[in-house]
Amino acid sequence: MRRAGTIVSESIAVVTDTNSGIMADEAARLGVHVVPMPFVVDGEECFEGVNLDAERFYERQEAGADIATSQPSIVDLGMRWRDLLQAYDTVVYIPMSSGLSGSCETARGLAEHFGGRVQVADNQRISVTQREATLDALRWAGEGRSAAEIRALLEETRLDASIYLMVDTMDHLRRSGRITPAAAAVGSVLKIKPVLQIQGEKLDAFTVAKSLKAAKRAMMKALARDVDERFGGVENVHLYVAHTNREGDALALADEMRAAFGSGDVFVDRLPLSIACHVGPGALGVGCAKRQEMYPAS
Repeated sequence: MRRAGTIVSESIAVVTDTNSGIMADEAARLGVHVVPMPFVVDGEECFEGVNLDAERFYERQEAGADIATSQPSIVDLGMRWRDLLQAYDTVVYIPMSSGLSGSCETARGLAEHFGGRVQVADNQRISVTQREATLDALRWAGEGRSAAEIRALLEETRLDASIYLMVDTMDHLRRSGRITPAAAAVGSVLKIKPVLQIQGEKLDAFTVAKSLKAAKRAMMKALARDVDERFGGVENVHLYVAHTNREGDALALADEMRAAFGSGDVFVDRLPLSIACHVGPGALGVGCAKRQEMYPAS
């Protein structure tokens, strides 16, 4: 905006949802804002760290509670944006991938009522890679880019990431409708460990393994191929390990990755409970995202 003939940088609020793994305390430290993603446990609306913690969530999930995910209230989201626009010129909102939830499309429709002051980026990320996109947006805002430019960059770079995720059982994927009952039944009989992939908007089957060791080997091989062939080497990426209620194995896998890739840049995070609703306890994954620090100015 212009003031007394001088161009003043646009002040931008960078906002994401808790599917990024960023919770309120970390958001305050980073200087970003987060929208809590609700989920429903036996008919009760829950928010991670508000009225249900991870330990109790997994207890209820393993006991067979009826669990489903939901979208943030459109009224609450609109009020959140309005509050932020009292202090900022514009908002960049980075929801979870449009291929995994309708919340992105809902947010885009809502943004039409804000006269261009809210830019919703369909970055097609989730978890650790969505977190990285949020950090990219924060840095770009600090470089003086506009909200519209940041949205365009986030969408232009949305495929610059990969996640491979082993789940301990197909039961939770079956209950959430992510796979067919027949596929879940076959997996249970064969005692296999399915490995899923997220590249862009969809959660897809990647391979199956007969053991944790074999699943880790398959994920590491696939990740190494992406790092070398898609992103030109480990120096061009950030690396990640993510898990549900499997911290010891996740930390050990991170050490394996540091040794295998020769990089200390391995971030370990617990998958948020809104994702654990679908994959259950015992999930373990690896991922990478292309470094955007030196992305050229337009």
